[in-house]
Amino acid sequence: MKKMKALILTGDGINCENETAQAFTEQGFESNVFHISQLLNNPSVLSEFHVLAFPGGFSFGDEINSGQIMAVKIEHKLKNAIENFRKDQKLIIGICNGFQILVKLGLLPDPERIRTLTLTHNRQHHFINNWAHVTAEPSVCHWMRGLENCEFQLPIRHGEGRIVFAGTPEEQSKHYQHLVQNKQIVLRYKTDVNGSFERIAGLTDPSGCVLGLMPHPEAATTELLLPNETIKINKIYTGAVFFQNAMRYCQEKF
Repeated sequence: MKKMKALILTGDGINCENETAQAFTEQGFESNVFHISQLLNNPSVLSEFHVLAFPGGFSFGDEINSGQIMAVKIEHKLKNAIENFRKDQKLIIGICNGFQILVKLGLLPDPERIRTLTLTHNRQHHFINNWAHVTAEPSVCHWMRGLENCEFQLPIRHGEGRIVFAGTPEEQSKHYQHLVQNKQIVLRYKTDVNGSFERIAGLTDPSGCVLGLMPHPEAATTELLLPNETIKINKIYTGAVFFQNAMRYCQEKF
Protein backbone atom coordinates (compact mmCIF):
# COMPACT_ATOMS: atom_id res chain seq x y z
CA MET A 1 0.00 0.00 0.00
CA LYS A 2 1.26 3.47 -0.86
CA LYS A 3 2.68 5.33 2.13
CA MET A 4 0.78 8.51 2.97
CA LYS A 5 3.06 11.41 3.88
CA ALA A 6 2.32 14.36 6.14
CA LEU A 7 4.42 17.52 6.27
CA ILE A 8 4.30 19.29 9.63
CA LEU A 9 5.73 22.81 9.82
CA THR A 10 7.87 24.15 12.64
CA GLY A 11 10.00 27.20 13.35
CA ASP A 12 9.45 30.91 14.07
CA GLY A 13 7.55 30.18 17.28
CA ILE A 14 5.52 27.11 16.28
CA ASN A 15 5.78 24.72 19.24
CA CYS A 16 3.27 21.88 18.77
CA GLU A 17 5.01 20.14 15.87
CA ASN A 18 6.08 17.01 17.77
CA GLU A 19 2.67 16.04 19.14
CA THR A 20 1.08 16.88 15.80
CA ALA A 21 3.56 14.65 13.98
CA GLN A 22 2.93 11.89 16.53
CA ALA A 23 -0.83 12.08 15.96
CA PHE A 24 -0.29 11.49 12.24
CA THR A 25 2.28 8.75 12.84
CA GLU A 26 -0.12 6.87 15.11
CA GLN A 27 -2.55 6.58 12.20
CA GLY A 28 0.04 5.25 9.75
CA PHE A 29 1.34 8.42 8.13
CA GLU A 30 4.99 9.02 7.41
CA SER A 31 5.36 12.26 9.37
CA ASN A 32 8.02 14.76 8.37
CA VAL A 33 8.70 17.87 10.44
CA PHE A 34 10.03 20.69 8.25
CA HIS A 35 11.35 24.03 9.43
CA ILE A 36 9.46 26.74 7.58
CA SER A 37 12.76 27.93 6.05
CA GLN A 38 13.28 24.51 4.44
CA LEU A 39 9.95 24.77 2.69
CA LEU A 40 10.43 28.40 1.70
CA ASN A 41 13.77 27.48 0.10
CA ASN A 42 12.31 24.50 -1.74
CA PRO A 43 8.55 24.92 -2.30
CA SER A 44 8.41 22.10 -4.85
CA VAL A 45 8.98 19.51 -2.11
CA LEU A 46 5.39 20.09 -0.98
CA SER A 47 4.14 18.14 -3.99
CA GLU A 48 5.59 14.94 -2.47
CA PHE A 49 3.14 15.08 0.46
CA HIS A 50 -0.54 14.32 0.94
CA VAL A 51 -1.17 16.41 4.06
CA LEU A 52 0.16 19.81 5.15
CA ALA A 53 -0.17 20.70 8.84
CA PHE A 54 0.17 24.12 10.47
CA PRO A 55 0.52 23.28 14.19
CA GLY A 56 -0.22 25.44 17.18
CA GLY A 57 2.17 27.78 18.92
CA PHE A 58 3.02 31.45 18.88
CA SER A 59 4.54 32.26 15.51
CA PHE A 60 6.54 35.48 15.79
CA GLY A 61 5.28 35.87 19.34
CA ASP A 62 1.80 36.81 18.09
CA GLU A 63 3.12 40.26 17.16
CA ILE A 64 0.65 42.54 15.32
CA ASN A 65 -2.05 39.82 15.07
CA SER A 66 -1.73 36.11 15.71
CA GLY A 67 -0.54 34.34 12.56
CA GLN A 68 -0.27 37.55 10.52
CA ILE A 69 3.52 37.71 10.09
CA MET A 70 3.81 33.99 9.32
CA ALA A 71 1.02 34.33 6.76
CA VAL A 72 2.85 37.19 5.02
CA LYS A 73 6.05 35.15 5.00
CA ILE A 74 4.29 32.13 3.50
CA GLU A 75 2.32 34.22 1.00
CA HIS A 76 5.54 35.63 -0.43
CA LYS A 77 7.16 32.32 -1.45
CA LEU A 78 4.67 29.49 -1.01
CA LYS A 79 1.44 30.83 -2.48
CA ASN A 80 1.68 28.89 -5.76
CA ALA A 81 2.85 25.66 -4.12
CA ILE A 82 0.01 25.72 -1.60
CA GLU A 83 -2.50 26.63 -4.29
CA ASN A 84 -1.42 23.61 -6.37
CA PHE A 85 -1.56 21.44 -3.25
CA ARG A 86 -5.11 22.58 -2.58
CA LYS A 87 -6.21 22.11 -6.20
CA ASP A 88 -4.91 18.53 -6.07
CA GLN A 89 -7.48 18.01 -3.29
CA LYS A 90 -4.83 17.21 -0.73
CA LEU A 91 -5.51 17.87 2.95
CA ILE A 92 -4.52 20.93 4.98
CA ILE A 93 -5.04 21.42 8.70
CA GLY A 94 -4.37 24.46 10.86
CA ILE A 95 -4.61 24.06 14.64
CA CYS A 96 -4.87 27.11 16.92
CA ASN A 97 -2.09 29.40 15.61
CA GLY A 98 -2.23 27.32 12.44
CA PHE A 99 -5.94 28.16 12.10
CA GLN A 100 -5.08 31.83 12.49
CA ILE A 101 -2.47 31.50 9.74
CA LEU A 102 -4.91 29.79 7.36
CA VAL A 103 -7.44 32.58 7.89
CA LYS A 104 -4.83 35.31 7.35
CA LEU A 105 -3.68 33.50 4.19
CA GLY A 106 -7.25 33.56 2.90
CA LEU A 107 -7.49 29.77 2.65
CA LEU A 108 -10.41 29.90 5.08
CA PRO A 109 -13.29 30.21 4.87
CA ASP A 110 -13.09 30.33 1.05
CA PRO A 111 -10.02 31.08 -1.08
CA GLU A 112 -12.28 32.03 -4.00
CA ARG A 113 -14.11 34.79 -2.12
CA ILE A 114 -13.19 37.99 -0.30
CA ARG A 115 -12.45 37.12 3.32
CA THR A 116 -15.31 38.07 5.62
CA LEU A 117 -14.03 36.94 9.02
CA THR A 118 -11.02 36.96 11.29
CA LEU A 119 -9.84 35.59 14.62
CA THR A 120 -9.37 38.23 17.27
CA HIS A 121 -8.95 38.67 21.04
CA ASN A 122 -11.10 36.51 23.30
CA ARG A 123 -14.13 38.11 24.91
CA GLN A 124 -12.26 37.96 28.25
CA HIS A 125 -9.28 39.89 26.78
CA HIS A 126 -6.83 37.37 28.18
CA PHE A 127 -5.27 34.02 27.36
CA ILE A 128 -7.39 30.89 27.92
CA ASN A 129 -5.87 27.53 28.80
CA ASN A 130 -8.40 24.83 29.69
CA TRP A 131 -10.48 21.96 28.31
CA ALA A 132 -13.57 22.64 26.23
CA HIS A 133 -16.50 20.51 25.12
CA VAL A 134 -17.16 20.80 21.40
CA THR A 135 -19.72 19.20 19.09
CA ALA A 136 -19.17 18.26 15.46
CA GLU A 137 -21.56 19.91 13.03
CA PRO A 138 -22.83 18.24 9.85
CA SER A 139 -20.27 19.50 7.32
CA VAL A 140 -18.51 18.82 4.02
CA CYS A 141 -15.20 18.40 5.86
CA HIS A 142 -13.29 15.20 5.03
CA TRP A 143 -11.50 15.39 8.38
CA MET A 144 -14.88 15.03 10.13
CA ARG A 145 -16.61 12.42 8.00
CA GLY A 146 -19.25 10.47 9.89
CA LEU A 147 -18.91 12.50 13.09
CA GLU A 148 -22.06 14.61 12.89
CA ASN A 149 -23.28 15.57 16.38
CA CYS A 150 -20.42 13.68 18.07
CA GLU A 151 -18.87 15.30 21.13
CA PHE A 152 -15.21 15.89 21.87
CA GLN A 153 -13.36 17.14 24.89
CA LEU A 154 -10.33 19.04 23.60
CA PRO A 155 -7.85 21.48 25.15
CA ILE A 156 -7.84 25.13 24.11
CA ARG A 157 -4.96 27.52 24.72
CA HIS A 158 -5.24 30.81 22.91
CA GLY A 159 -5.58 34.55 23.35
CA GLU A 160 -7.07 35.32 19.93
CA GLY A 161 -9.57 32.58 19.18
CA ARG A 162 -12.77 34.58 18.81
CA ILE A 163 -14.29 34.46 15.32
CA VAL A 164 -15.86 37.72 14.21
CA PHE A 165 -17.45 38.66 10.89
CA ALA A 166 -17.04 41.89 8.97
CA GLY A 167 -19.72 44.51 8.42
CA THR A 168 -22.99 45.52 9.97
CA PRO A 169 -25.00 43.05 12.09
CA GLU A 170 -27.07 42.25 9.02
CA GLU A 171 -23.97 41.64 6.91
CA GLN A 172 -22.44 39.52 9.66
CA SER A 173 -25.56 37.38 9.78
CA LYS A 174 -25.45 37.00 5.99
CA HIS A 175 -21.80 35.86 6.06
CA TYR A 176 -22.58 33.40 8.82
CA GLN A 177 -25.62 31.97 7.04
CA HIS A 178 -23.52 31.45 3.92
CA LEU A 179 -21.18 29.18 5.92
CA VAL A 180 -24.12 27.35 7.49
CA GLN A 181 -25.74 26.70 4.12
CA ASN A 182 -22.43 25.49 2.64
CA LYS A 183 -21.88 23.23 5.66
CA GLN A 184 -18.51 24.84 6.37
CA ILE A 185 -18.90 25.12 10.14
CA VAL A 186 -17.15 22.07 11.55
CA LEU A 187 -17.12 22.47 15.34
CA ARG A 188 -18.99 24.50 17.94
CA TYR A 189 -18.21 25.00 21.60
CA LYS A 190 -21.03 23.69 23.78
CA THR A 191 -20.79 26.86 25.87
CA ASP A 192 -19.53 30.36 25.07
CA VAL A 193 -15.87 29.98 26.01
CA ASN A 194 -14.38 32.99 24.21
CA GLY A 195 -17.15 35.03 22.54
CA SER A 196 -16.73 33.40 19.13
CA PHE A 197 -19.66 34.10 16.79
CA GLU A 198 -22.34 31.46 17.45
CA ARG A 199 -19.70 29.52 19.42
CA ILE A 200 -17.77 28.54 16.24
CA ALA A 201 -14.63 26.53 17.06
CA GLY A 202 -13.65 25.26 13.62
CA LEU A 203 -14.24 25.82 9.90
CA THR A 204 -13.59 24.10 6.59
CA ASP A 205 -13.35 25.42 3.06
CA PRO A 206 -15.98 24.55 0.40
CA SER A 207 -13.94 21.53 -0.77
CA GLY A 208 -13.83 20.03 2.73
CA CYS A 209 -10.07 19.51 2.41
CA VAL A 210 -8.90 22.47 4.50
CA LEU A 211 -9.67 22.39 8.22
CA GLY A 212 -8.98 25.11 10.75
CA LEU A 213 -9.84 24.79 14.43
CA MET A 214 -8.84 26.43 17.69
CA PRO A 215 -8.98 23.31 19.96
CA HIS A 216 -6.03 20.91 19.88
CA PRO A 217 -7.01 17.38 18.72
CA GLU A 218 -3.35 16.30 18.65
CA ALA A 219 -3.22 16.82 22.43
CA ALA A 220 -6.21 14.54 23.11
CA THR A 221 -5.61 11.45 21.00
CA THR A 222 -6.24 8.88 23.76
CA GLU A 223 -8.52 8.56 26.78
CA LEU A 224 -5.46 8.80 29.02
CA LEU A 225 -4.93 12.40 27.94
CA LEU A 226 -8.46 13.50 28.80
CA PRO A 227 -8.99 15.21 32.18
CA ASN A 228 -11.77 12.97 33.53
CA GLU A 229 -13.97 9.94 32.97
CA THR A 230 -16.62 11.60 30.83
CA ILE A 231 -15.49 9.84 27.66
CA LYS A 232 -16.53 6.48 29.12
CA ILE A 233 -19.86 7.79 30.34
CA ASN A 234 -20.96 9.97 27.44
CA LYS A 235 -19.07 8.36 24.54
CA ILE A 236 -17.06 11.50 23.86
CA TYR A 237 -14.60 10.93 21.02
CA THR A 238 -10.87 11.58 21.18
CA GLY A 239 -8.89 13.79 18.82
CA ALA A 240 -7.46 10.71 17.11
CA VAL A 241 -10.60 10.50 14.95
CA PHE A 242 -9.53 13.61 13.01
CA PHE A 243 -6.30 11.91 11.95
CA GLN A 244 -7.99 8.57 11.29
CA ASN A 245 -10.33 10.30 8.86
CA ALA A 246 -7.37 12.00 7.19
CA MET A 247 -5.73 8.63 6.59
CA ARG A 248 -8.97 7.14 5.27
CA TYR A 249 -9.42 10.02 2.84
CA CYS A 250 -5.81 9.83 1.59
CA GLN A 251 -5.97 6.09 1.04
CA GLU A 252 -9.18 6.43 -0.96
CA LYS A 253 -8.01 9.46 -2.92
CA PHE A 254 -4.36 8.73 -3.62
